[in-house]
Amino acid sequence: MVATQMSIEEATQPRMGLDNQTIIVTGVVLLISSLAAVLFFKNKKSFFSGNWQQNPITLVDEETKYALPLAEKTEVSHDTRRFRFLLPSQHHVLGLPIGQHIFLSAKIDGKLVVRPYTPVSSDDDLGYVDLMIKFSLELYFKLYIRVYFAGNHPKFPDGGKMSQHLEHMKIGETIDFRGPSGLIIYKGNGKFAIRPDKKSPPKERIFKSLSMIAGGTGITPMLQASSMTNIYILSLPNI
Repeated sequence: MVATQMSIEEATQPRMGLDNQTIIVTGVVLLISSLAAVLFFKNKKSFFSGNWQQNPITLVDEETKYALPLAEKTEVSHDTRRFRFLLPSQHHVLGLPIGQHIFLSAKIDGKLVVRPYTPVSSDDDLGYVDLMIKFSLELYFKLYIRVYFAGNHPKFPDGGKMSQHLEHMKIGETIDFRGPSGLIIYKGNGKFAIRPDKKSPPKERIFKSLSMIAGGTGITPMLQASSMTNIYILSLPNI
């Protein structure tokens, strides 16, 4: 009976330690929930507009040139190089929408040379931008920049001026970036913002399917969004 009485008394006594812990934990949970709610509603507009990431943008003005230093130069193959340029800080993004391109400009042999390029890095990457240069006999480029060395082709004895300039750049040297440029922006989910010309405002169009011709630039640019794209290669022997 004594043991039973003690058990009953212990069971009926208030357990202040556990209650205090429960109150503290509940308070912490409520505090975290409140902070999360504040942050959510503070960023709700940018979240649903597709601009959740509020990192500073490098290409603020499309008419301004931004000098970016070369950080890395990697030899991918005997005729292909990857060039990595640093953005103003580790928190910066380039600010290049899908469908747009940038221009590189440099003084080469006393003359201003300007060439359009499309980076291979994502615009979600922080602190850097990557360009892939392929030295070949082709003239044009998009994702892979197809140029050529001097002396490789009799029709183009001087080779690609900009690509050779990049090839001879030293780590830490800068080159001017300008952009974004282009008449088309892909916003995702089949939505495109299309401008008839540079002076016209963009009009939003929605497409269920899109056909692209990989001519001149090759197949590489078509693979930029391969994880979300079904790609079919058509064989047209009569063309």
